[in-house]
Amino acid sequence: MNRQTNILEYLENIVHKCPDKTCYANELEQLSFKEVYDSARAVGTALAQMGLYKKPIVVFMRKHPKTIVAFLGVVYGGNYYVPIDEEMPSHRIEMIFERLQPEAIICDDSTRDAIRRFTYAGRVCDYDELAKTSPDEAILKQIADRAIDTDPVYVVFTSGSTGVPKGVVACHRSVIDYIENLSDILRIDENTIFGNQTPLYVDASLKEIYPTLKFGATAVIIPKELFMFPLKLVEFLNEKNINTICWVVPALTLISGLGVFDKVIPKTLHTIAFGSEVFPMKQFLLWKKTLPNARFINLYGPTEATGMSCYYEVDREFTEKDVIPIGKPFKNKEILLLDENNKEALKGEPGEICIRGTSLTMGYYRDFDKTGEVFVQNPLNDKYPELIYRTGDIGKYNEHGELVFLSRKDYQIKHMGHRIELGEIEMVMNRMDGIVNSCCIFDDERKKIILCYMGSPSKAEVVQYAKGKLPRYMIPNLVDKLDTMPLTNNGKINRLLLKKKYIRKKESD
Repeated sequence: MNRQTNILEYLENIVHKCPDKTCYANELEQLSFKEVYDSARAVGTALAQMGLYKKPIVVFMRKHPKTIVAFLGVVYGGNYYVPIDEEMPSHRIEMIFERLQPEAIICDDSTRDAIRRFTYAGRVCDYDELAKTSPDEAILKQIADRAIDTDPVYVVFTSGSTGVPKGVVACHRSVIDYIENLSDILRIDENTIFGNQTPLYVDASLKEIYPTLKFGATAVIIPKELFMFPLKLVEFLNEKNINTICWVVPALTLISGLGVFDKVIPKTLHTIAFGSEVFPMKQFLLWKKTLPNARFINLYGPTEATGMSCYYEVDREFTEKDVIPIGKPFKNKEILLLDENNKEALKGEPGEICIRGTSLTMGYYRDFDKTGEVFVQNPLNDKYPELIYRTGDIGKYNEHGELVFLSRKDYQIKHMGHRIELGEIEMVMNRMDGIVNSCCIFDDERKKIILCYMGSPSKAEVVQYAKGKLPRYMIPNLVDKLDTMPLTNNGKINRLLLKKKYIRKKESD
C-alpha cells in the first residue's frame, strides 16, 4: 500500500468518483469537485510558468469557495500558501509582509485595490486570470514527482504575546496525520455536510477543507454576518442540511445564551465539535438538552501542533460544577505533563501540556530564536534528539484518567499572597444564571482582578454572586458588563485587547 505524501492526493483520488457533486459552497455559489480540480491545476500551472517554486504565495481573497481553490492551486505549483484576510488590521498585514517577503500575491476583485495600501512591490496575480490557464500535465507531474511529505503546505500567522504575528509552518506529513485522525474521530463520510464558521486564514479551517476532499463530502461557508443573528444562523443550518460543525465555543454560546432554542432547533445537526475555549457548562447543557442524540466532541490543540491534538467525546452526564475534559491524544501523538522542574507531574497534579509526534509543525517562519524557545528537546529523554512543543497551557488528569485543561501558564497570578488560576474564577462565574460567558484579566500594577462578562445579570448581582461562591482573595475587584466579548482571529477571547482597553481607561482616569 502506497503511503500518502501529499495533501493533493485527497483531491486526486476523489474527483473521478464524484466529479459533479458540490465540494465547496457558500450561500450563493457552489463548486463541484471537477471544478475545484480543474481550477486548482490551472492556478498551479500558472504559478509554475512564472518560475515560482517552493515560495510563500499569499492568498489575499475574501472568504469564498474560490479562496480554498487558490490554496490548492498554490500547492499544485509546488509552493505553500499564506492566507491573509481583508478584515485583518493593516498594521498586522504589514508586519506579516515584512516577515514573509512574499514573491506573489493572489487577489480577487474585492482585495485588488487594498494591496496598494501596503509596502509591497512584488507580483500581484488575479485569481480569475490564473484559473483560465490551461493545465500543463508535464509541469504538474514534474512538480509532483519532486514533492516530499516534509515540504511545507502553508504558513498561518497567529497572534504573538508581544503583538507581533508568528508564522507557523506546517508540512504535508503533519496535515495528513491530522486529517486522518480527525476524520476517524468525527466519523466523516460522503454524507457529511460541514458548516464552516472559522476564518480561512486560521488552521481551524483545516477541519473542513481537507476531510471534504478525502471523502467527497461538502463544506458550506456560512456568511459571517449570520453570527450576529443567531436565529437566522440556525435557520441557515437547517436550510442547507448541515449535519457537522466544528466551531469555536463563543459561536455556540451565542446561540444557546440568547434563547434561540426556544424558537428553532438545528434539526439536521448530529456532530458538534468545539474548541478554542472552555465550554461554559450551563451553555453546554442547553445544547445537550436540545440535541440529546447528537455527538459532542471537545477538541484541543495549538496551531503549532497542526490543528488539534486531543479529543474527548462526551459519553456521560455532567453537572454545572463539572468541566468537560480534553480527553486523550490523537493517534501518533503523546501528551507530556511537565512540572516546574521539567519532571513528569505527579498523578492529579497540574503540569504544562507538551506535545510530541509527527503532528508538530516545522516552527516559526524566519524566527529561529522563537522556534527554539518552544520547540525543545524532550527533557525526559537524554538519549537522542527528540523535539516536543511546549504549549504554555496547564492541565491535569482527572479521576477518570482524562486530561483536563486548567488555564494558560501566563494566566496564573499571585494575589493577596495566594497563587490563583484566573480560569478558575471564570469557571465559577459561568455557572451563574444568566451569564453567557466571562473573562478574567489581572492589572499587574494595581494588583486588581477584573471580570468582564456577557449576560443579563447586573454588575451588583454578579458581585454578590462572586462573594457567595469565591474566597475573598479571588473576588474580582472590578466587574464590567459587555454586549459582546472581543475575539481573536482564531475565535478565542481576546484577553490582550481587554487588558489594553482597561489600561487605556486607567491612564485616562
